[in-house]
Amino acid sequence: MFPSRRVCAALGLAATALLLAGCGDSGALRSAGPTATAVGPVQLWPELPPASTPAIDYGVANTETVKGIAPAGGDIHRVDPLDAVRAEVAAHPDAYAGPRAAYSRTREQLRDCGRQGAQGRQCPLLRAYYRDLTGDGKDDMVLGIRFPGNQLAVRVYTVEHGRLVQIMGASDSVISVELAGRDVIIRSPSAMPGYAFRTVWSWDPHQHAILATRDEILRASSPPTSGPVPPVLTRSIR
Repeated sequence: MFPSRRVCAALGLAATALLLAGCGDSGALRSAGPTATAVGPVQLWPELPPASTPAIDYGVANTETVKGIAPAGGDIHRVDPLDAVRAEVAAHPDAYAGPRAAYSRTREQLRDCGRQGAQGRQCPLLRAYYRDLTGDGKDDMVLGIRFPGNQLAVRVYTVEHGRLVQIMGASDSVISVELAGRDVIIRSPSAMPGYAFRTVWSWDPHQHAILATRDEILRASSPPTSGPVPPVLTRSIR
């Protein structure tokens, strides 16, 4: 037996009353407080003529095909990281060979490195990490090499057309290196006491290289217990 229309109407009114009550909330808009007045950008020195020469290019591609290494099956996991570093040493004798070379000590220390990650105490090659940084669905290889003067060289390799290609090369004094998504984030000390630099390196499909895309100056004091350290100054390089 179905209820009468009058009963249905009464039930509908009761339900509507409950919805309108809303736990004491009238549903009206509430003020979030005063809002700061928006101020648009102001161009300084509009009378200056446009520059006729390009600025310093922070996004210069640093790529290099590694000679003599063809990953089997295109799998970068089958490349011995030590082979990649030794190929770099062989390709740049001015930097690694001879008593006046900046990284001759590093070249000597490579003798303490074993195959497939077996390392001695003096080996400058750090553990290899693998992640897809180019977005092609395949892992790339990230290497760290200790250089003299507390410098760290960060190298990223990918496989293109069956050949091993270095798509990032950076060397600096380093506090930490992180992988965040498809970005490489390098944090370095600053000459200014209490501050540090944080540079984000990202894949650029047009230059087929991982380039510095954002540079930040951070306060180097104790970081908060949660959340990122807020930057003091951020510069978008690209």
